[in-house]
Amino acid sequence: MTAYIVRRLAQALLVLFIVSLLVFLVMHLLPGDPILIYLSEQDVENLTPEQIAYYRHQFGLDKPLPVQYVNWIADLLHGDFGISVNYHEDVGKLLAERLPVTIHLGLLALLLASIFGILTGVLAALRRGKWLDTVMTLLANIGITIPVFWLGILMIYGIGLELRWLPICGYTSPFEDFWLSTKQVIMPVLCLAVFALASTARQTRSSMLEVIRQDYIRTAWAKGLREQTIVTRHALKNALIPVVTLIGMHVRRVFGGSVFIETVFNIPGVGRLMVSSVLGHDYAVVQSGVLVIAAIVVLTNLIVDISYGWLDPRIRYG
Repeated sequence: MTAYIVRRLAQALLVLFIVSLLVFLVMHLLPGDPILIYLSEQDVENLTPEQIAYYRHQFGLDKPLPVQYVNWIADLLHGDFGISVNYHEDVGKLLAERLPVTIHLGLLALLLASIFGILTGVLAALRRGKWLDTVMTLLANIGITIPVFWLGILMIYGIGLELRWLPICGYTSPFEDFWLSTKQVIMPVLCLAVFALASTARQTRSSMLEVIRQDYIRTAWAKGLREQTIVTRHALKNALIPVVTLIGMHVRRVFGGSVFIETVFNIPGVGRLMVSSVLGHDYAVVQSGVLVIAAIVVLTNLIVDISYGWLDPRIRYG
C-alpha cells in the first residue's frame, strides 16, 4: 500500500509539472502584450521605450521564456505566487480570497450530486421498468445534455426576475449572513450539480443492475433478508466502485464549470478571476490559479484510488 501511494504521488508531481509547463507556454503564446494592457493608452503614448522596458523588467517579462519559467517555479516553491499585473496585488492573496468561494460552491455541488445521484440511481435500479425508473432515467438524460450556462440564464430569468424567489447574483460568506448566503448559492450550486447528479444517477443504476444479478444477491433474497439490508450491506458497497471513480472525475468538471457559473451569477470566485486574467494576459494569476486547481484535482484522484481498497477488499495494491 505504501509503495502504491508513493508511486501515485510521483505521478501526481509529474502531472503538475506537465500542467505548469503547458499553461505557461499557452499563456505566453497568446497574442498581445500584458504591459501594454496594463498601461492605459495615454500612458503608452507618453512613456518612452525605456520606461516601458522598466515596467517589463519589473514584472520579469524581459527575460527568455525558459528563465521566466524556472524563476516562476522557484518562486512557487518558496510560497511566492508573484504579483498580478491587472490587480497590482500578490497573487497568493488573490487566490486566498477567491478560492474559498469556489470551494464552497464546488463542495456543495459535489455533495448534492453524490447523495441524490446515488439515491436516485439505486431507486431506479430497484424499480427497473416501473414508472419511477422511467421518470428518473428521463430526467438524468436531460441533466446530462443541458448546458450549465444556459440553465443558469433560465434560472436567473424565471426564478430570480419573474418569481423573485432568489437573488440573481452576488456572494455572501455563510459566516457573515448564513440565510442570505444560502439563498445566493442555491441557483449556482444547482447549475454546477446538474450534470454530476445526472451522470452519477445513471452510473449508479447501471452498477446496481449488474450487482443485483450476482449469485450472492440472489442468495440473500432467497434467505428472506429485507430489501434495505440487501441493498445497504451487500449490493451498494460493490456497486459504488465505478461511481466513486466518476465522482472523482466530477471534481474537475465542477471546477471547470465554475468559470461559466461564476461569470453568469457574478460570483467573485477563482473561475471569474481566471476569465478576467486571461483577457488581461495576467500571466501570474492564470498560471498559479490553474496549478492550484490542478493540485486539487490530482489530490482528489489520489484519494479516490486509495478508497478502492476500502470499498472492495479484493483489490490489493502491489
